[in-house]
Amino acid sequence: MAQEQQETTRINKYLSHKGYCTRKGADELVLSGKVYINGKKAVLGDKVTPRDTVEVRNAMPKKFIYLAYYKPRGVVTHGAQNGEKDIATLLHKKDPTLDVFPVGRLDKNSHGLILLTNDVRIVEPLLSPEHTHEKEYKVQVNERIRSDFTEKMSSGIDIGGYTTKDCVVEKVDKHTFRITLTEGKNHQIKRMANALNYTVTDLKRIRIMNIRLRNQRPGTYREIKGEELRELLVLLGVK
Repeated sequence: MAQEQQETTRINKYLSHKGYCTRKGADELVLSGKVYINGKKAVLGDKVTPRDTVEVRNAMPKKFIYLAYYKPRGVVTHGAQNGEKDIATLLHKKDPTLDVFPVGRLDKNSHGLILLTNDVRIVEPLLSPEHTHEKEYKVQVNERIRSDFTEKMSSGIDIGGYTTKDCVVEKVDKHTFRITLTEGKNHQIKRMANALNYTVTDLKRIRIMNIRLRNQRPGTYREIKGEELRELLVLLGVK
């Protein structure tokens, strides 16, 4: 019985993972009478197993797009106000047909990698604090980095009622370090540096999980595909 329960999947989740739509959209497909399980019209709440045959009639799977975008300094992730520029506006100027949204955020004065997609399935597993996905940054500070800096930064710092989790910190040169986090508190790196009496002068995100910024220029994007995409989706539990 336990094995049988493990093998069953709700029809809306099944259709979402097959790329037809979101789970809400899958419910609408079922209600519209376009979904059949073993030749029988599906109803909300139906479950399927790998042995079942699922048909979606008169509907095509949605083509998902995944982009690695280099957000420039001075650009907000979304919600531009008072003459600000946001990612969606800049992308629309480059390609008005590109229908994607940023997953997560990056401060206005920070720059670097952010993922863009039209696949809502990856939002929760990527952003939920329950998950511990790595994000790597290259950071410059105003003061010369002291010998005890990396140890203090990596072992947890009180940033005002919250102690950060252990992380990986590597000194690059006298004013620059790399830091890999598995959490994302608001302005976390700047607050961590401030707690040690440093001021961040430049912050660049260079990696999200297995996706790297590579040698992109600010304002450019590249498609995530092939093995790189497969690995990302597996890490997120989407495929």
